[in-house]
Amino acid sequence: MKALTISDADMIVLGLQDEIRRSADARYDHRLHGILLVAQGMSCPEVARLLGDAPRTVENWVRRFEREGLAGLVDIERPGRPSRLTAEQLAQADRSLREPPSAVGLSGQLWDGKTLSAYLALEFGVSVGVRQAQRLFRQLGFRQRKPRPVIAHANPAQQAAYKKSD
Repeated sequence: MKALTISDADMIVLGLQDEIRRSADARYDHRLHGILLVAQGMSCPEVARLLGDAPRTVENWVRRFEREGLAGLVDIERPGRPSRLTAEQLAQADRSLREPPSAVGLSGQLWDGKTLSAYLALEFGVSVGVRQAQRLFRQLGFRQRKPRPVIAHANPAQQAAYKKSD
């Protein structure tokens, strides 16, 4: 029987590893497979090479499994960095985002990451990068919209006159 191959296997492996890392359930299943292979007699470095992980990582899985059982393979909650804004400050920012930036003393008519970052610095003395300000939009339930160019609202006769004719 002819061996099956996957075209562009290197890229496929990277994509599959990313997919495994993206889901908590997939990470748990990935660890289960690692433990199963060790239980079947493979060494941690062999399992690590097969699964694309570091040998130390597989050793840690085995130790946690021996100590805690299946519960040791579940992702633990990681709190992350505490928010620089209080719940009250977030609520005030939420209210302010429902008005144009000019209502709070900033220039412009539309909120963007740069404007929100400037507002948080002026209003609360909290320095937040543009990218983090963009994340705050999503956290507060807003979605980013780009303004339509003026040409989209222009007079059709003027548009026709402006177009090149062959």
